[in-house]
Amino acid sequence: MKKKLIIPFTGILLILFFWKTTITQAIEQVRKEPISEIINSNDSVEKKAERILQKLTLEEKVGQMAQITLDVITKGENVYVSDEPITLDQKLLEEAIIKYKIGSVLNTANNKARSREKWNEVISQIQDLAMYEIGIPVLYGVDAMHGTTYTEGATFFPQQIGMAATWNPELVRKGAEITAYETRASSIPWNFSPVLDMGRNALWPRIWETYGEDVYLTTQMGEAAINGYEGINNDLSNPNKVAACIKHFLGYGAEKSGKDRTPAYLPEIELREHYLPSYKAAIDAGAHTIMINSGIINGTPVHADYKLLTELLRHELGFKGVVVTDWADIENLHQRDKVADTQKEAVKKAINAGIDMSMIPYNFKFTEYLIELVNEGEVSMTRIDEAVKRIIKLKLHLGLFEKPYPSIDEYPNFGSKAHEKAAYDAAVESITLLKNKENLLPLKMGTKILVTGPNAHSMRTLNGGWTYSWQGEKVEEFAQDYNTIYEAVQSKFGKENVTYAAGVEYNHYGQYHEEMNIDIDAVVEAAKSSDVILLCLGENSYTESVGNLHDLYISQNQRALAEAMAATGKPVVLILNEGRPRLISQFNVEMKAIVQIYLPGNYGGDALASILIGEHNPSGKLPYSYPMYPNALGNYDHKPSEAQEKMEGMYDYNSSLPFQFPFGFGLSYTTFEYSDLLLSKKEIDPNESVMVQVKVKNTGSVEGKEVVQLYVKDLYASITPDNKRLRKFEKINLKAGESKVVTFKLKAEELAFVGEDLKKILEKGDFKLMIADQSEVFRVTNMKRYQ
Repeated sequence: MKKKLIIPFTGILLILFFWKTTITQAIEQVRKEPISEIINSNDSVEKKAERILQKLTLEEKVGQMAQITLDVITKGENVYVSDEPITLDQKLLEEAIIKYKIGSVLNTANNKARSREKWNEVISQIQDLAMYEIGIPVLYGVDAMHGTTYTEGATFFPQQIGMAATWNPELVRKGAEITAYETRASSIPWNFSPVLDMGRNALWPRIWETYGEDVYLTTQMGEAAINGYEGINNDLSNPNKVAACIKHFLGYGAEKSGKDRTPAYLPEIELREHYLPSYKAAIDAGAHTIMINSGIINGTPVHADYKLLTELLRHELGFKGVVVTDWADIENLHQRDKVADTQKEAVKKAINAGIDMSMIPYNFKFTEYLIELVNEGEVSMTRIDEAVKRIIKLKLHLGLFEKPYPSIDEYPNFGSKAHEKAAYDAAVESITLLKNKENLLPLKMGTKILVTGPNAHSMRTLNGGWTYSWQGEKVEEFAQDYNTIYEAVQSKFGKENVTYAAGVEYNHYGQYHEEMNIDIDAVVEAAKSSDVILLCLGENSYTESVGNLHDLYISQNQRALAEAMAATGKPVVLILNEGRPRLISQFNVEMKAIVQIYLPGNYGGDALASILIGEHNPSGKLPYSYPMYPNALGNYDHKPSEAQEKMEGMYDYNSSLPFQFPFGFGLSYTTFEYSDLLLSKKEIDPNESVMVQVKVKNTGSVEGKEVVQLYVKDLYASITPDNKRLRKFEKINLKAGESKVVTFKLKAEELAFVGEDLKKILEKGDFKLMIADQSEVFRVTNMKRYQ
């Protein structure tokens, strides 16, 4: 029989004392260990992050989760306005770093671009203090949307909607690669891009920040952007790469009203079918960070939605990176959305839902509330630790511990001729020819051209928002070395052949939609001595709520100008320079030619002029359906009942969803003929693929690029199928008379859809495959469910 070991109560206390002392000493020893020793060790990033995390106090951990805007720590009359030239306020900087342990800074000061030298000066001071006081570098981020937005001399590409119109993922990858290089050259390692929201509502003011309305096109372009920003292997230690931030998860752009940040009502089946795939693809492509939708879905603000931020994003999609809020969106849970009765409650809801970092951006209350919530047991230390560990891992991956900022001379290719050419090439391929009656274009040398309209002589309208400033209103201050449409056309056709009269101008100092200096009579007079009128209409720059519309028709002043130009009897070439498809059905018929240039960037004027004169052949295709009427908005992948085919013997109430121009449409100066569509098999199992080939011939007289688009229509399904869906595409170049056989591999699983149980399902049945005017029917022989 074993004897029981009896320990006196005082002995137990003594053991507990020594045990606690030993643990305390161990923790203290960990905290005393220099972070530099951890960084220089051979441990994995995971292990290094864990060891650094153990060194941090609660205050230091919470600080890592806080992000402030630059104006908060610069000299100026308040946190909203900085002195010029900008300089850091040492007292405010020390308050942010030493007192509140801030782990991240974003944005520029006074909403204005800076030189690379200024960025290096400012960020080096921030990093030096952070490394000295905490030993952890600050993570600096900006919205480099179509180039390094807030750096003077950076290379600007077309905005995302224009890049989508190229239908060329390689151009997107190259553009993102250059943007990453020039953003890192600005001492900034984190880019809040790409936008993977779906542009499915033509009213929405952020359409131009998207890759358009289609799931597959957006997915392909999003993957290309991630590969450009982060590299194929997502190695952020490469000093030429940045951490990408896919945004805005999830369902942003689906607002019922079409106005920014207003409620969306999205059945989960629709959310998963049309809004989720682009994010899943970007996560699978390795994107390191994600920003959250500022809006409300089905009554719940996304920033407080545990189902979306933890169950869907973390558990189902397997995202392991950093989740950051959008601008002041935790505060909005209390102030705007009214789901939290105090700011402290808002912090609790957001952090417990799954937020890792708060874009505060102006005050430090977030840190104070979060510390209180942890001490009160309302937010667990486990939740804090997992968030902070993700942030530290990102900083480790970026190599910021070893090198918090670069030397100013490390990026000799910043703004180089090679970068400029890449941006110019992208602008050329984005431009979309929508109408060319009697082959008016290209124009011949010697043609007398009148250039008119509010977009004719403006760099601001060529670039749009997120250009040198948030709303793009400061573009003219920085872009004087580039050509407006008028200047570029002068350069190509000769000054003696080109005249200019605005007719209508934007009030660049007022709201984006305000127009002034209306003098249409002067333009009518100027047209008398011209052979052709180049009518440049569209929108001024804007983004987010500033761009909210009540009327999708193009402005009445611009309509009046268009009708007056048509009445002159001179052929009119309508140039559309706009962020979303403004309606032109009131005068479309009277235009001889129509060219959509979207927001092509600093080289857009030059790219357009080269197409007008025939140096380049237009090859862009619409990334959205261009609507004809404001009460007939829709998408190409609509349900059959939205645009029924006429049934024999029945009155046709709704024969079509009238589009001015359909999704994927775009003309060329040449013609292409499709033939010999061939499928490798007419029946496939759910685990098989079908090889599809089609012959494309350039039947015209000039070289041109064509986008070969493969669509599939599920003829019958348990859930009403979409009208058709884009499943593959490839852009090819053909010389005059040249033919090419294009081959696609179509996997059966790519035909699956979200079923009534919210799971992917492929049902047996017939499918119609379509490429241009060619079509074939094939059959899936069995059903398959996907987890």
